[in-house]
Amino acid sequence: MLTGGKGSVNTDTLGRGVWHRGAVQVLVVEDDDAIAVPLVTGLEREGYTVERLTDGTLAVERGEQADLVLLDLGLPGRDGRDVCRDLRAASKVPIIVITARGEEVDRVIGLELGADDYLVKPFGFRELVARIRAVTRRTGRAADLDEDPMLTAGAVRVDRRRHRVFVEDREVALTPKEFDLLALLAEAPGDVRTRTEIFEQVWDPHWYGPTKTLDVHMASLRKKLGVAVQIDTVRGVGFRLEP
Repeated sequence: MLTGGKGSVNTDTLGRGVWHRGAVQVLVVEDDDAIAVPLVTGLEREGYTVERLTDGTLAVERGEQADLVLLDLGLPGRDGRDVCRDLRAASKVPIIVITARGEEVDRVIGLELGADDYLVKPFGFRELVARIRAVTRRTGRAADLDEDPMLTAGAVRVDRRRHRVFVEDREVALTPKEFDLLALLAEAPGDVRTRTEIFEQVWDPHWYGPTKTLDVHMASLRKKLGVAVQIDTVRGVGFRLEP
């Protein structure tokens, strides 16, 4: 759990990150060492390339070069809301706002300023990673960043870059949500994806609609793919793709 409070870690040791080709480049704009230090370490362990800034002065300039920005609203000096507004005006880079302000009005303001998602402190690291994956998926950044955008599961090929699906040599027409569902399951054939995880990554972390919509989309996906792959329902948990 990442919480507030000032730590004693020297921020100079984090320095400015170096972007590596093929890695998702995350800009962390957070002045609190107690949050930023484990956040940077954890994201790098997950394979992200990370740069950290402690205030919003350079965030707009550096944010335009990143693939995703994690932005704290409670920054010293320049307010994080101003940074969010200016960054969105200058770039389409996905922005996830990190805030200690848990009131609904603050969350709404963040989204109205152009943020793609928000997290309220304290938050869990795994939740953050799930949000990052969901945002990059929804904004179309995930496929652009993959060195190999083609997924294969049995006779099914999923071209994430071109949003096309083939069963052997026959192309199958899927809706955007059906495509995202299949791509998520095909990332790790045999692994169970929970219903919560699917909603977070395919729909929205704050989905309040009927959960039955997932079952409807899954039924349609199974019908279109036929016997090329098997999508098992793990009762009470989620779904698993078996070639």
